[in-house]
Amino acid sequence: MTAVKMKIKKGDNVIVTTGANKGAKGEVLKVDIEKSKVLVQGVNMRVHHSKPTQTSPGGIERKEAYLHVSNVSLIDPKKDKATRIGYKTLENGTKVRYAKASGETLD
Repeated sequence: MTAVKMKIKKGDNVIVTTGANKGAKGEVLKVDIEKSKVLVQGVNMRVHHSKPTQTSPGGIERKEAYLHVSNVSLIDPKKDKATRIGYKTLENGTKVRYAKASGETLD
């Protein structure tokens, strides 16, 4: 499977567009470029059973699972809705991301 160009970065606020968690919003915690997946805070929660060790008591933990990048979309800062991402170059020569719905820069 080929890696998709990742327009979503760590720290972005995203909304889930498809799947069981559709409509859930959260912040991106991790980005896996090779697998084209993102880890979103509080979304796609899974139950993990761990044995007790010397450092942790063990038990049942709830953890986030990865989502494919095609199932999430960036939240527009102005409209608070899903938007696509584009790139443009400013007058000073820096390349920035912008929300296509409102035209506001993200970086």
